[in-house]
Amino acid sequence: MSATAASLRNQFPLLAAAPDLHYLDSAATAQIHRLALDAMLHHEATRRANVLRGTYRLAEAADLAYEQARAIAARFLNAGAADEIVFTSGATASLNLVAHAFGNTLKAGDRVLISVAEHHSNFVPWQMLRERTGIELALIPLGADGQLDLAGLPELLDRNCRLVAVTHCSNVTGAMTDVATLVAAARRVGARVLLDGAQAVQHGPQDVRGMDVDFYAFSGHKCFGPGGVGVLWSRGELLAAMPPFLTGGGMIASVTNEVATWAEPPQRFEAGTPPIAQAVGLGAALEWMMGLPWARIHATEGHLCEMLITGLQCIPGLRLLGPQASAQRAPIVSFDIPGLHPHDICQVLDGHRLALRGGHHCAQPLLAALGVEACTRASIALYTDEAEIEALLDGLDYAVKVLT
Repeated sequence: MSATAASLRNQFPLLAAAPDLHYLDSAATAQIHRLALDAMLHHEATRRANVLRGTYRLAEAADLAYEQARAIAARFLNAGAADEIVFTSGATASLNLVAHAFGNTLKAGDRVLISVAEHHSNFVPWQMLRERTGIELALIPLGADGQLDLAGLPELLDRNCRLVAVTHCSNVTGAMTDVATLVAAARRVGARVLLDGAQAVQHGPQDVRGMDVDFYAFSGHKCFGPGGVGVLWSRGELLAAMPPFLTGGGMIASVTNEVATWAEPPQRFEAGTPPIAQAVGLGAALEWMMGLPWARIHATEGHLCEMLITGLQCIPGLRLLGPQASAQRAPIVSFDIPGLHPHDICQVLDGHRLALRGGHHCAQPLLAALGVEACTRASIALYTDEAEIEALLDGLDYAVKVLT
C-alpha cells in the first residue's frame, strides 16, 4: 500500500482496525472519518441540548455548533449563504422535500423532466407527484455509452417544463451528467434544475453557483460523515416561495386555532428536532475534505479506475456497464457476468475480505435500459489502493472458476 493511501486509510477507524479488509462499497456508504466521530462525541458529551429557542448556555452552545455546521456545508457547496442550507436525514429526504414542497407549486400540465438513470429516490417521488397533481413526467433516455442522451432536449424541454431533476453522477455506471449543456437548455425555457449529488460529493467539494443549478442534494454517509443526515441546498428565493414539507415544532412562526404561519427558511423545512450531532459530524467531515489535495486524489482515483476496467475487460464474457473509458466516469464500476448472479459473486468475494455490492442498486429503470436485472458494483474512494484492485481481480478470477 502506498504511503498516501495508508495515511488516509489510518484516518478511518474501521479501516485502520481491519487492515485485511478491501472495502469497495463506498458508493453505498463511505467509511466515516475519525474527525467526524470525534466531533459528534465531543458535542454529545459537552453540549447536548436541543436547538432553537433555548436561552441557557448549553442550548446556545448547541445552537452555535449546529449553525457552524450549516455554514461549513454552504462553503463546501459554494452556496450564496448559510441559510440556503437545509439539513435533512439524507439525500432521499432532500429529494422528497423538493418533490413535495416545490411540487406543490406545480399544476396539471406542468412538466418535470428526469432521466432513466435516476436512483429511485429521484424517480419515485416524481411518479407520485404525477399521481397527485397530474403533472407530466418525461424521461431523458440513455445513450449507447451509458451516459444521458441529451440530443433530444429541444423536444423534451418545452415551455411547460418547470423542473429538470437528474443525477449528477450515476450510482451504477459512474457516468457524469453534462451539467452545462443541461442547464443551458433548461434556462432557455425557464425551467429549474435539480441535481442529485449523492455520488459526486465523495469526490470533492461542489460549486452550485458555478454550475448555475437551483437545487442540490446529498447525504452525509456518502462523504465520510455520519448516517442520518443530509443536505438540501436551494436558492434563497426558491426556498422562500415553497411551502413546508413536514410540519411540527421549530418550523412555524405562529399557530392559532384557525391558521398557522411558517418560519423563514431554512427552519421552515426542519420540523422537529433535527439531526444535531450528525450535522456537527458532517461539518467536521466536510471541513476535512475541503483541505485535501483533490487534483492528486482525482488522478489516483482515475488511475485505479482505469486499472480496474482494464482488468475486468480481460475476464471472458464480462460486460462493463456504462462508459468504457475511466475519464468519462467517476470511479464507480459495475459489471455483469452472464450466468453468475451478483449476490453469489459478492458472497464468494466476501470470503476474500472483499466488500462489494450486488443487485439493482435502487436503479431498476437504468438496469432495464442496460438490459440487465442486476449487476455487481465496485466503488473506489480516496482510501483505495492498487493492492485492493489487484485483490478484487484475483478474487473475481476465483469466483468465476467456482461459480461456473
